[in-house]
Amino acid sequence: MARVKHNSSDVALMARMMRAEAEGEGRMGMLMVGNVIVNRAKANCLDFKDVRSISDVIFQVQGGNYSFEAVQKGNVFYQPARTVEKKLAQQVINYWREHPSKHSLWYFNPYAPCPPTWYDQPFAGQFKQHCYYEPQANTCEDAYRW
Repeated sequence: MARVKHNSSDVALMARMMRAEAEGEGRMGMLMVGNVIVNRAKANCLDFKDVRSISDVIFQVQGGNYSFEAVQKGNVFYQPARTVEKKLAQQVINYWREHPSKHSLWYFNPYAPCPPTWYDQPFAGQFKQHCYYEPQANTCEDAYRW
């Protein structure tokens, strides 16, 4: 059973996002970005209370800007999703979860060492250039259920 409701357009959109955000970090990096997308769609807390679909997550606006740099800068739309990214996106939608993105709702590339917190949320770990942050358990129990 899929972790989040989806159709083929959602898979392609998520695959494009994964490619735009983490192609340079290989398949594992793209899987981790995809996992954060699914986690946000599942977490009914914090900034993600009204975000229920893959499209909602990818096009969410916070503080007047899109949440993801690839949407802000438009590079999510430069390249189509290839078969490999679509397979990775489907893998994440179906079941894939791994540390440090397992429960993470945020990631970013600081171009420096990872800070211990990001918007008051604890550092979960790093994969290549991206730092991952999961919510404090008492602020978002739903992030730890899936």
